[in-house]
Amino acid sequence: MEENNLYIKDNKHHLKLTRMTTLLVTILMIGGLLTACGSSSDATSTSDSTTRTESVSKENTSNSHKKAKVTKSVKQRHTPASTKINSQRKIILTKLVNYTNSESAGPTGNYYWQNGKARLSGFSNLHAGGYRFTSDSQGRSATARAVLTYSEYQSSEGSRQGSPLDPPAWPTPNPKVAIYFHLTGRTYHGYLYNRSHSIADSLLGSKSYTSEYNFTTGTRPQNTGANQNGGMRFAEETAENYWKSHPQTNNTIDYETTPVYVGNETIPRGSIVDIHSSDNKINTEVVVINSVEGIKINYNTGSNNAKPIVSSSNNYRTQTHRSTSPTHTTAPSSINQSNSSITKQGQWSVAATNMVFLSDSNKFYSRVTNPNNYRYLSISQAQAAGGQRAARGNEYARP
Repeated sequence: MEENNLYIKDNKHHLKLTRMTTLLVTILMIGGLLTACGSSSDATSTSDSTTRTESVSKENTSNSHKKAKVTKSVKQRHTPASTKINSQRKIILTKLVNYTNSESAGPTGNYYWQNGKARLSGFSNLHAGGYRFTSDSQGRSATARAVLTYSEYQSSEGSRQGSPLDPPAWPTPNPKVAIYFHLTGRTYHGYLYNRSHSIADSLLGSKSYTSEYNFTTGTRPQNTGANQNGGMRFAEETAENYWKSHPQTNNTIDYETTPVYVGNETIPRGSIVDIHSSDNKINTEVVVINSVEGIKINYNTGSNNAKPIVSSSNNYRTQTHRSTSPTHTTAPSSINQSNSSITKQGQWSVAATNMVFLSDSNKFYSRVTNPNNYRYLSISQAQAAGGQRAARGNEYARP
């Protein structure tokens, strides 16, 4: 009897153990399935995130290794061109501040430097002949863009197509000053500030006068450099020379100018000009410096420490580029002997027959607004000095 009772007890105990074991196994299996489902979901997510990078090995790979690949992928995908452009512009602004604060003509001595390849943006909706001038949130002139054509260049050749507009915050008064250029050893006498085109008349013709936002307050050397081939003129002539070597072409030039300001200042420290031709023969970025050698400018108001000059005749200065200080001498005697032959027509000083005004860049003109900035010579004298008649005019000189 006791043996039977023991048997029954052992049997009941065995059944309990069996049930508990079964329950435990079931729980473990369910947990394993849940874990497997979770791992499958993570793998799918990782696979989706890395479709544009290296493929993930099908062998067992730790989650941390997979996450490292995902992080790498995100960094590679999220470096847009605009971020690179903005980073480059910050570097340029730092240089411009250094040059303008130190009243410098920059690394070339001609108020510009070249800065690698063009970095263009915003041209997706512009076609041949199209243009756009913009302002920023403070009403200052901002980026100007145009898709230039040969026909526009051809139509504006030889004469100006309009009158320059006052840019936002145009400073008054605009004094006449003396600016000594170390590059050429010459001294300019004339207005300190120019109404500087962002996209020039010579490139865009009459369209360049349709908005004040295509103009900024630029110093004289910002506009023409130290030798009349620098500053903004260097960028403009880059495009002009392309048209001269590609007459009647159907190619186009994407041309973009961005004035660069510090904080809330109303006058830019310089401009970035990006130029790219459709055949890739031109692909360059030019940075123009808005400063003056020897003159300190307040870029908020336009005020400056220059001593205004009183215009007088026969005071054109010449020096050699080796001079380190402006020790002035008078120009050749021909300018004195022929001065009476110059006639006035409004703002223009007009040369007599067979006489011309020769510039520092060896271009000669028949009429100019400020004759004291030129040598007044006969045509034969100008040609003997290496001069050539200018192909086109500007607001200060005409062929």
